[in-house]
Amino acid sequence: MQAKVPFALAMATMLALALTGCALPRGGPTGAEISAESSIPEGVAVEIVTRASAKEISAWPKVAQYVRYRWPAREAGPMSRTIQVGDEIELMIWDNQENSLLLSTDQRSVPLQPVSVASDGTIFVPYVDSIEVRGLSSSQARELIQAKLSTIAPSAQVQISVTGGVRNSVDLVSGVESPQTYELPDRNTSILSAIANGGGFSETLVNPVVRLSRGSQIYSIPAKALTKDPNKNVILRGGDQIIVEEDERFFVAMGATNSKTQIFFHQEKITALEAVSLAGGVDAGRANPEALVLLREYPLDALRPDRTGPSEQYVMFIFDLTHSDSLFGAQNFEMQPGDVVIASESAIKPAQAVIALLGSAFAITNVFE
Repeated sequence: MQAKVPFALAMATMLALALTGCALPRGGPTGAEISAESSIPEGVAVEIVTRASAKEISAWPKVAQYVRYRWPAREAGPMSRTIQVGDEIELMIWDNQENSLLLSTDQRSVPLQPVSVASDGTIFVPYVDSIEVRGLSSSQARELIQAKLSTIAPSAQVQISVTGGVRNSVDLVSGVESPQTYELPDRNTSILSAIANGGGFSETLVNPVVRLSRGSQIYSIPAKALTKDPNKNVILRGGDQIIVEEDERFFVAMGATNSKTQIFFHQEKITALEAVSLAGGVDAGRANPEALVLLREYPLDALRPDRTGPSEQYVMFIFDLTHSDSLFGAQNFEMQPGDVVIASESAIKPAQAVIALLGSAFAITNVFE
């Protein structure tokens, strides 16, 4: 019995020496290691984020071109398509009258050469001259042309075929499986219908964003937001151009987060708190909530000596998530492309591991007593 006590003490001593002599494996540095003055190189500024400083920092120059997502409101259009400038119209005229001005004696119908709607909205019809058809539906244009022809050929009947021009078609420019010019079947065609007609979003795009070029305006929306909300599925207008491309903005999550990866921006703005959430949160067993660190590199022309911009090109932002002031600061702190979020390790956790192992060693020796 007396010999077993020194054995237990020797075992505990050996474990303690072994654990203190080599560091336990960790997924990242501790907050003290990151923020220690000795570990901060020259040219790196440290900013403690609070509500006040977050507001001040939000006015600093951006690290990249600002991406703004805005999208037009959905407005239902009429089902019938109207004739517009540039449309191509083909007429077939039927007439069974003898000595018809329009047909020869052995004809019952005659096709007229296709004509484009002129810039003034008119088309030329033989024996009738120019007729304005812009803004009319196909049936309305047919009735108007037939009425005009009735003065010279009372029994004439008209068939009309309209092929949409620029103002009755849209361009699927890129980011779909089959880019093409898509003729609008009516004035109630949605953007998702057009994209589906083009084969859907290209599978090569990881984080697609949809851009709609309409006149002098360009609208943008993440593809996920467009497909998720029916109110975003806008009705197209003739001349619209649809460009689908990848939103390459991303940030990186490291350290004691539950996901260590490159994370793409899925919306216009992402706050520091949202960034932690997108990274799967922090590891409750390892993370130090007093030292969430964000690293950012600014362009040289963004540097300012008067607090209207960063004082150094490289800035380390530190959030203490145990204090409400810093929590609200993180909630209002806007992420920038290329940011690196590091959830620091807690220095207490390795110490707790040592204590647990020592306790286990004593428990093992007690079995032999």
